[in-house]
Amino acid sequence: MPADVVSLLQHLVRIPSVNPDNNPGTELTGEMEIANFLAAWLEGLGAEAIVEEIRPGRPNLIARFAPLDGRPRILFGPHLDTVGVGGMIIDPFDGGVRDGKIWGRGASDTKGPMAAMLWALRETRELQATLPVAVDFVAFMGEESCQFGSKDFVKNHGHHYSFALVGEPTNLQTVHTTKGSLWTSLQATGKAAHSSQPERGENAILKLARALDVLDRHLVPKLKEFDHPVLGHSTLNVGTIEGGSRPNIVPDFATAEIDIRITPSLAAAGGALKLLTETITAFDLPIEIVDPVENPPMETSPDHPVIKSLLANGSGLTGAPWFSDAAHLAHGGIPGICIGPGSIDQAHTIDEFIKVSDLEAGAAFFEKFIRSL
Repeated sequence: MPADVVSLLQHLVRIPSVNPDNNPGTELTGEMEIANFLAAWLEGLGAEAIVEEIRPGRPNLIARFAPLDGRPRILFGPHLDTVGVGGMIIDPFDGGVRDGKIWGRGASDTKGPMAAMLWALRETRELQATLPVAVDFVAFMGEESCQFGSKDFVKNHGHHYSFALVGEPTNLQTVHTTKGSLWTSLQATGKAAHSSQPERGENAILKLARALDVLDRHLVPKLKEFDHPVLGHSTLNVGTIEGGSRPNIVPDFATAEIDIRITPSLAAAGGALKLLTETITAFDLPIEIVDPVENPPMETSPDHPVIKSLLANGSGLTGAPWFSDAAHLAHGGIPGICIGPGSIDQAHTIDEFIKVSDLEAGAAFFEKFIRSL
């Protein structure tokens, strides 16, 4: 069994748990193997561990050191999955230590924060049964795509919990507010024709390109009106665009994928999908919204007692433009924050790592926090 937090993280990195969605770059996908390892490891520390399958072969893990006896409960909640490994210039499952860093996919996002949380629970296991606030460990599947894990958990188990500390690489800063997101495809259709007679067809690519230009000129300024003192304003990004089949055919189909980041004020005004739909209608744009997925922003009051405790133990208060499971938990009734060692700058990179010193500082911080309860 791992002898310290570094060897624990090395072991976790060496268990592939790549999210199978969006070009994983490997056949070693899914969260079952890492969930089973963690269940056994936590049971060895005296916890009750439940591996709860959310999608076939893709479970959440719930571990409790204290029974559900009515006392207040909080949770440490990292996610089990990682992004894909295609294009990495290091062995994604190496887990080696070089230059004072642990290398591999997930070392930063988010197996590093996970290992720090787990080690703190190990070091305080003798306190868990008698703490006035129970501290559970919940690891979610699918955070890197559709967040089915956190959505299912808050629906079925959320009533037990008063607060969530979601593991993300934040340099141990307390991220109490994050943007939400709208991911959707925009599609245009046309009429195919021979390219020597383009006037006989309708070019779907040009329709889509012109529509995107209108959105850039009119929707983007509107998004800037939805500002936030910490997060800044809402934004639009066109991430992918494709269409047509060959250069000598007028394309009859084109699609683009967009990402709108949502501030709390935009969510309060009805959300990004509503604003996008209104803009398309107002300018009579020849595009269709397909498969929209809108995720809420998250904002927890800095006056919350758990946040005050984190700050008293040496953390600082901040916000982040990215999205996490914390938003779904908060939307479902569990207020929370994101926190963990390491930097988001290393997340999803081709040579992902976390500094050993940061990992060890994270374990010490979480142990100190638990003892302060």
